Amino acid sequence: MSNKTISILSYVTIIGWIIAYTKSKDIQPKSDLVSYHLRQGLGFFILSLVVNVGLSIIVTIIPTLAFINYVGIVLFILWIFGIINAVNEQKKPIPVIGGLFENKFAFLG
Repeated sequence: MSNKTISILSYVTIIGWIIAYTKSKDIQPKSDLVSYHLRQGLGFFILSLVVNVGLSIIVTIIPTLAFINYVGIVLFILWIFGIINAVNEQKKPIPVIGGLFENKFAFLG
């Protein structure tokens, strides 16, 4: 698998991320691009999971706040930005939230 393919795969659900992570171990020498997108993908997955669970709880308690679920559309757009950066082989953070993950998850690279 190429670095580009592994980078893209790191954004496609947690299963795709796990496959990308295991395939990244086979790359010699280590690819900074792959490590970067693995960090971004994992961070995005964790953040979206926390946000979606939190919003589900809030909307269950206060149903009149159902419009707040539009945050999911924003997360989807940010996810697309991450994939576009991987396709273009750029080490750019996901807008707004990507900076949170640039120096996290040291075990990835």
